[in-house]
Amino acid sequence: MNVETFYFDDDGEIPNNPDLPVLIYRHVFDDPSSIEETFNTHNWQNSWVDGIFDFHHYHSVAHEVIGILEGHASIQLGGPLGKTFTLTAGDVVVLPAGTGHKALHTSRRFQVVGAYPKGQDYDTLTGDPCERPDNLKRIAQVERPQTDPVYGQQGPLLEHW
Repeated sequence: MNVETFYFDDDGEIPNNPDLPVLIYRHVFDDPSSIEETFNTHNWQNSWVDGIFDFHHYHSVAHEVIGILEGHASIQLGGPLGKTFTLTAGDVVVLPAGTGHKALHTSRRFQVVGAYPKGQDYDTLTGDPCERPDNLKRIAQVERPQTDPVYGQQGPLLEHW
């Protein structure tokens, strides 16, 4: 199991999450077509299939998992001062509430599936100053998931969060 962990500080624009790391699971799916079903089976629901926005954004009321279904992309995590990662089909990234994310470059055929613990609803915030301080309160109140989106009752999320 190849899992990477990263912490991102609040940059004054994108709050990120000081308590929980971003988790990147590399090449965890040999058959990416099974990603959505796996997420849903492990109670990460309210899923959708699309791309990743090309602007910095984050969610203050839910954690998010994103699985790469097709293609590859350079994704910036942590906001404008964050770090860039290359993700490919079969990779998964788990974003704690508050974590900024943005697609910088994508392959022509790029598609992801996203989902949320217990099918939580989500908001989309962009770092506008008017979002504070309420967003920080909401982020702190988001419950930790009871399952790992890939491995269920065990797995890296339960170890690191």
